[in-house]
Amino acid sequence: MATPPQFDLEKIRAESDGSYTGMARSMFDQAVVNNPYFAAGGGLMLLGTGLALARLGIVRSSGFLYRQLLVDLEIPSKDKLYLWFLEWMSQYKHRSLRHLSVETNYVQHDNGAVTTKFSLVPGPGKHLIKYKGAYMLVNRERSGKLLDMTSGTPFETVTLTTLYSDRHVFLDLLAEAKKMALKAQEGKTVLYTAWGPEWRPFGQPRKKRMLGSVILDDGVSELIVNDVKDFLSSGEWYHQRGIPYRRGYLLYGPPGSGKTSYIQALAGELDYNICVLNLSEGHLTDDRLNHLMNHIPNRSILLLEDIDAAFNKREQTNEQGYQSGVTFSGLLNALDGVVSAEECITFMTTNHPERLDPALLRPGRVDFKVMVNNATEQQVRRMFLRFYEDEKELCEKFVKKFQELELVGKVSTAQLQGLFVYNKKDAQAAYAMVDTLKNPNSVF
Repeated sequence: MATPPQFDLEKIRAESDGSYTGMARSMFDQAVVNNPYFAAGGGLMLLGTGLALARLGIVRSSGFLYRQLLVDLEIPSKDKLYLWFLEWMSQYKHRSLRHLSVETNYVQHDNGAVTTKFSLVPGPGKHLIKYKGAYMLVNRERSGKLLDMTSGTPFETVTLTTLYSDRHVFLDLLAEAKKMALKAQEGKTVLYTAWGPEWRPFGQPRKKRMLGSVILDDGVSELIVNDVKDFLSSGEWYHQRGIPYRRGYLLYGPPGSGKTSYIQALAGELDYNICVLNLSEGHLTDDRLNHLMNHIPNRSILLLEDIDAAFNKREQTNEQGYQSGVTFSGLLNALDGVVSAEECITFMTTNHPERLDPALLRPGRVDFKVMVNNATEQQVRRMFLRFYEDEKELCEKFVKKFQELELVGKVSTAQLQGLFVYNKKDAQAAYAMVDTLKNPNSVF
């Protein structure tokens, strides 16, 4: 314990001017200024204050220099560019990656075979790259508290840092990442399916199907294509007249007549993608249906296959529901209601148009109805020549035999294609097997 200061009263009287003020000043000098304990504490206080001020100055100076010399670009995981950038960086040569993550693409084919593809992308952590002469620090961070509610995965960000003078490389890098992503889909059709409240690509992009590869009856394909193209070029006309800018198509006919195949070929012709929505999905609700239809990816066709399987008739749907959370009124409102989407092309298919409720077929919901039927004489002729280009004489014999067997309008184009594929290198064998088309349980 420190010894209390001792005062020399005689010395104080001698040094003071005799007044109470002078005596007090002398006592203060002896108690504080001339006391070694107080002097040491004051020095430490001054030293600590000086160090704190110096540290604050360094922090502020470094922050100022950071703002003046460096620039950051943040890419959140919810942005489409996020995956584009990771894919670009996984293929970029001038990089230094110390943390990697694997992305597995898993596809199970109809025959049960499985195809997998592994991609190594930058994992969480810091990475260094050199792009167009500029060094760039890439920091991928994963939040431990925030989750992406659509997928349940942690929320992530990628932050790019470079010199302020090199900030122009950001736009070049992002443009290159976008170009690479779009090039991977060039000449292909992307199929989207609903995943929670958002659309996600299903498998790998499909190679575009040529419109001429799906052979419909004479004039049917041209009729549909012309109507769709006219709709796409009439946006201003719709807006000026206050008409909702959307159009619904219904393709109906027997199974195997080429309805879905034609929609895929049409998407390729228009350079559009396809959003496939299953109305019988158990977790699909009216609200989610509205959300999905109002957030369809750009340049996409909405496809509702086998619409009769989800809603045969209004009464039947109300009673049984087909294990779907979507009500019939919810579907009607999504197609043509206050909350329905604008600039939307919707295609529906059905094998049983007689089962559809008339309320679904009225204009505004279905504006264009086309029957896609079994193979006609002209379709048989065109399909035969597509597979066997130089067999014109044999083609006429095939068509004549097809007529004699009374198969016109009774055999689907899918059955015909099966016959031709089975005999893809032998037109004579295909001709010899025409009568097998009478048997619905044939090998093709």
